[in-house]
Amino acid sequence: MALFLVGVVVVQGKLNLVSEILVNRKALLFIVLSGVAGALSWLFYFLAIKNGNVSQVASIDKLSVVFAVILAVILFGEKISLMAAGGVALITVGALMVALG
Repeated sequence: MALFLVGVVVVQGKLNLVSEILVNRKALLFIVLSGVAGALSWLFYFLAIKNGNVSQVASIDKLSVVFAVILAVILFGEKISLMAAGGVALITVGALMVALG
């Protein structure tokens, strides 16, 4: 994935911006932590699939969208439309129905 992202940066001609990220230790730390969190997420996901029903694990995994929206509202004060709230509710209900069914 990292090689793909480097390719995108090169194609867009923004390779000079990479040096700015490498100098900014805070940005670099967040990039590294994001990579570690992503890798751990996939490891735990595959471990859950190995030990559980794929349909249940996958549906629970989709609840990450719900958590992201809730955290965006709480932490960042984002406003969501009535349609978006309805979508989040449907995702929640659907994931729970599959996971418990």
